[in-house]
Amino acid sequence: MHLPKRAEEDNRTVITEFILLGFGDLPELQTLLFLVFLLIYVVTVAGNLLIVVLVVTDPHLHSPMYFFLANLSCVETCYSSTILPRLLASLLTGDRTISISRCIAQLYWFALLACTECYLLAAMSYDRYLAICKPLRYSVLMNVRSCLRLATGSWLWAFVASTTGVCLMSQLTFCGLGEIDHFFCDLNPLIKCACHGTELITRLSFILTSIGVPFPFLLTLASYICIISTILRISSATGKQKAFSTCSSHLTVVTLFYGTITIVYIIPDTDTLRDLNKVFSVFYTVLTPLANPLIYSLRNKEIRQALRKITHKLVVVKGI
Repeated sequence: MHLPKRAEEDNRTVITEFILLGFGDLPELQTLLFLVFLLIYVVTVAGNLLIVVLVVTDPHLHSPMYFFLANLSCVETCYSSTILPRLLASLLTGDRTISISRCIAQLYWFALLACTECYLLAAMSYDRYLAICKPLRYSVLMNVRSCLRLATGSWLWAFVASTTGVCLMSQLTFCGLGEIDHFFCDLNPLIKCACHGTELITRLSFILTSIGVPFPFLLTLASYICIISTILRISSATGKQKAFSTCSSHLTVVTLFYGTITIVYIIPDTDTLRDLNKVFSVFYTVLTPLANPLIYSLRNKEIRQALRKITHKLVVVKGI
């Protein structure tokens, strides 16, 4: 096994590298896992970037819902690029070491993007709430300024929370074997590797999580309670189906994201359940960004129409 480099400081041995164990306990599946994750990464990036291009180029998609969807697709692209390239490199080369600075940088971008996604999903649910429950006031309440404020607020809060936490994390020193039984640098495994002084970062992460996560989740939950209540009061079956179709894609993405991330952080951190934790971590860090373009392209009529238009234009141009 490749042991992490060590340096002497104040009569204590501190590490300068971590070992991301990842899926190293499955040596016979390394090639297969590499191909699977490579395919997922390519499809995820291509699909999410395609949604951004469609929203920017098609005038019919210049609406608040698709503005937030384009933002979400940008987040998902960066989210995948934060985790998967490093995982792919370790599967291909067998080198699972990562320097402390790179590990903390990965944690920073992971936290920033995950937090942003929570708030963007909440903004999208609020948009659907206004569209279905307040249709007459929708254009007034969800104007361009409101959209920009919600999107900017999502990124700004995530930036403040993640920057504060990571600045404290960067002040820690790390001891021990330096082994992280995960495929990316998550907060709790890093804290466990710290030599001392983890009380402040532990309390701060608890406070930020307690403030930052429940609010967008409860806003999303409240929005959909109101949406479902309104849909159930619609008399015609056609009206119910039309109203539900406008938010079904988003509801699917929300359920997948919050469902898997809740399971990950509820499962006790024990040796017997650690592999199960990895599996569910794959769902919300790898498969959710993949599901976003697939769900919206398969279930959303406007996205499918925009895709057909741009495909037709490319065919015509190529024919000329």
